[in-house]
Amino acid sequence: MNRNRKIGIFDSGYGGLTVFEAIRREMPQYDYVYLGDNARAPYGTRSFDIVYEYTLQAVKKLFDLGAELVVLACNTASAKALRNIQQNDLPIIDPSKRVLGVIRPSVEAIGKYTKSRHVGVFGTQGTVDSDSYTIEIGKLWSDVKVFQQACPMWVPLVENGEYDSDGADYFVKKYVDMLMWQSADIDTIILACTHFPLLLPKIRKYIPENVTLLGQGDLVAMSLKDYLKRHDDMERRLGTGGNVEFFTTESVGKFSMTAKLFFDGDLTVEHITLQ
Repeated sequence: MNRNRKIGIFDSGYGGLTVFEAIRREMPQYDYVYLGDNARAPYGTRSFDIVYEYTLQAVKKLFDLGAELVVLACNTASAKALRNIQQNDLPIIDPSKRVLGVIRPSVEAIGKYTKSRHVGVFGTQGTVDSDSYTIEIGKLWSDVKVFQQACPMWVPLVENGEYDSDGADYFVKKYVDMLMWQSADIDTIILACTHFPLLLPKIRKYIPENVTLLGQGDLVAMSLKDYLKRHDDMERRLGTGGNVEFFTTESVGKFSMTAKLFFDGDLTVEHITLQ
């Protein structure tokens, strides 16, 4: 079988680059295509129907660009669109292709870390409203109690380059305090937005020392690596030239400049339109 297909990575904004970097670091041999719908971000405040529509457009475009498997490196898209795409669209588009999300790998890991069985989730408003983490954790870890906190100011802080500023401390401490007020027994917290790892140093300042913070990049990368080991039919289709392509719905200049906050490496970017 020809190895000429790619792994597609999608995010509405820039945070998915943190997931992509972890995936590429773990599996540098594969060919990748990254698509950011940056012109229509953020997705976190949009309705389920709009997020589904936009995400499906992106998935179809990535398939057109040669992706055989697409990772939704966006919690909002994973929460609001993944199930519909997997169950209703893929059988029509191409039953041999796959679309994966970032929620399941995080949920699978969480039960191995928490001792108190009280778990926190920092996410966008859309991710929290979807209740996806509560539902999925309940399926795998029925004894774990989940406490969620929406952090609507964190994504703007990151994308405007203010994540390490003194002013960011106010909003980091505010949401940390709001989450920990819900339960002092929380001992593990998922950073359920791919932007949030850039705020990790500040979050650690205000979180109790005994609390474990889980970013999603490494969890998703290891989960994808395991998936390909278990599905060698998919793995055999993937190109192994180590090539990377980047596409954005925003201006190429803006994407290139902002992406440097998230991605350590040279970027050659092309503009693309979704519809």
